[in-house]
Amino acid sequence: MVIATLIASDRLDARTIEQACDAIAGVGGVPGAVAWIEPGVAADITVMRADGVAARAALEGLFPGVDVVVQRPEGRRKRMIIADMDSTMITVECIDELADYAGIKAEVAAVTERAMRGELDFEAALDARVALLRGLDVGVIDRCYAERVRVMPGARALVRTMKAAGARAVLVSGGFTVFADRVAAEIGFDLAVSNVLEIEGGVLAGTVRRPIVGAATKRALLLSEAAAAGLELGEVLAVGDGANDIPMIEAAGLGVAYHAKPKTAAAAGARIESGDLSALLYAQGIPRAEWVLG
Repeated sequence: MVIATLIASDRLDARTIEQACDAIAGVGGVPGAVAWIEPGVAADITVMRADGVAARAALEGLFPGVDVVVQRPEGRRKRMIIADMDSTMITVECIDELADYAGIKAEVAAVTERAMRGELDFEAALDARVALLRGLDVGVIDRCYAERVRVMPGARALVRTMKAAGARAVLVSGGFTVFADRVAAEIGFDLAVSNVLEIEGGVLAGTVRRPIVGAATKRALLLSEAAAAGLELGEVLAVGDGANDIPMIEAAGLGVAYHAKPKTAAAAGARIESGDLSALLYAQGIPRAEWVLG
């Protein structure tokens, strides 16, 4: 048995649920009980004799503005979340925004896009972009944070609700501590791990301290944090958008590609394309009445 959760960015109606049941039946599943998590927004369909992969393929993209998560019911509420930062927990890529203050955003953003798509080696691409920022006044970091960094819609509710239920929250970023530490505190993460921009004489040195936090680090941190907390990997939710998030997403019990690059979306067990991060609360069967919004 699996549960197929439909999550609407706008409105979910009974007709859509009926069509979803028909699609499930069309791939050999037997739709059972339907339960609203949040009336008009999110609903669960219990599916018997189901191939979860086939059910997901039949439902994803079938309804505009509706995301689908298909999973087994056991361990649905996760006890740890590990998340990427740039374009996941916040709305921007911080290195691109720093580059804008240096007048080279287009050049840097093009490399960022290719790296996040998995077309470039992450570490080499990071070194190349940071080298272009050499000599940038360190004061720009605070200005950039204040003017450009915005928390992704749904991020606070997701992290704070899970933490209120006893989950551990870890932020791991290929970005920089000067942003990640503040983002983690603002949202409510327990731990933040990211790269250190080296600074000399009040300006960026154009280098990143070793070792670089990349794809392997993200996966290793998931494994070590889960082990330290005595958790099975099935109890972990991982979310990210870039190719460097794939090993972490693949290791988690529920690995989610959030508004992600194609390679990441293809590798993930679930993807959120229409909704915000609060969709991951509905995916865990948590109604809005239980969310921590403050």
